[in-house]
Amino acid sequence: KKPEQTQQVTNPDWDKKIIKTATLNLEVKDYNTFYSAMREKVRSLGGYVAQEEQSQSDYKIENSLIIKVPVDQFDNALIQLGANVQKVNEKKVSSQDVTSEYVDVKSRMEAKKQVRQRYMDLLKQAKNMEEILSVQSEINGIQEEIESAAGRIEYLGHSSALSTINLTYYQVLNSSAGNNDATPSVGTKIANAFKTGWSWIVDLFVGLISIWPVCLLVFILVIIYKRTRPVKPKPV
Repeated sequence: KKPEQTQQVTNPDWDKKIIKTATLNLEVKDYNTFYSAMREKVRSLGGYVAQEEQSQSDYKIENSLIIKVPVDQFDNALIQLGANVQKVNEKKVSSQDVTSEYVDVKSRMEAKKQVRQRYMDLLKQAKNMEEILSVQSEINGIQEEIESAAGRIEYLGHSSALSTINLTYYQVLNSSAGNNDATPSVGTKIANAFKTGWSWIVDLFVGLISIWPVCLLVFILVIIYKRTRPVKPKPV
């Protein structure tokens, strides 16, 4: 009996389906050096970069990536990406067990396939066009449900096989430029208020100048009205 037990193969459909996701925010010493090393690490782990977005300001240069790695390399990838960096600002890891959903959806899909087969048999026995159209409508509805379930199964299988790492890393270019994001003092607020008020007055003056033809026309109409309106006789 023992040799027979060793020959049994575990059904992969009943393996654990766990979706793992991580978020990393890192400050690095050298942007380009870290980028090259990161790409090499991801490639060596069997993963790939799914999305990348770079931005730069006076304060820092930053890159945001979505990385996909095999689920068995997930923990190793987090360790390697977080090594030899200036600072780890954020690290979040979450896991979602979707094994039950995966098995349930697959079971329902198999049941729908059996129902579809029964309707296919009924279609062969249909005697008139009305019966054919009725059975075919049922088959089409079941086929849509099967395709939807198959898509969900594929998504769960892919998401559990490849984990997601949302990586953001940056290099500080000018530390003094970062002070611009700090809350301004009371004196700075007052000065900004004076600048805003003066700017508003200038904009108003420019706006009035831009509509001078309208102002002139209104002025002329007022003069004409005053000269042409009838004069009321003064009471005796």
